[in-house]
Amino acid sequence: MTHGELLSDELRRALHGEAWHGPSIRELTQAVHAEEAMQHPIPTAHSIWELTAHMTSWANIALRRINGGQVEPYENEDWPVVTDFSDEHWSSTREALTNGYERLSEVVLGMTDAQLLVSAPKSERTIAGMVSGVAQHAAYHGGQIAMLKKIVTTHHRRTAL
Repeated sequence: MTHGELLSDELRRALHGEAWHGPSIRELTQAVHAEEAMQHPIPTAHSIWELTAHMTSWANIALRRINGGQVEPYENEDWPVVTDFSDEHWSSTREALTNGYERLSEVVLGMTDAQLLVSAPKSERTIAGMVSGVAQHAAYHGGQIAMLKKIVTTHHRRTAL
């Protein structure tokens, strides 16, 4: 298996499932309603929605770096501010995450091992290391989403009764 195939598989598992760490990002966010995703049950923590947008940003930033674009995040790109809390916008936020991970997965799948082992722009890590970091980032924030989901869905269902 090439580095590109391995990295593409890591990203696919983080997004779609069958990762050893547990549910994928899509599995975690699929049954979450917009009103649950926007909640801040832990006052100092980000919401499920904010975490989802943040992961999307970093998939897009990694892709931009690979393609020779701006290395640093644009203003408000790291933690995008969510102002539209509609069901449609929540759906588009999840779709953007899927698109970002799938585009990154396709790009690394088409890269040679030599290309993936080059240093990422302005980094001591290789491109492969950066992309692996995107998958690790999903696992990290996926754990946070899983905990937040338990809190908000339990609370939402109790108040609905």
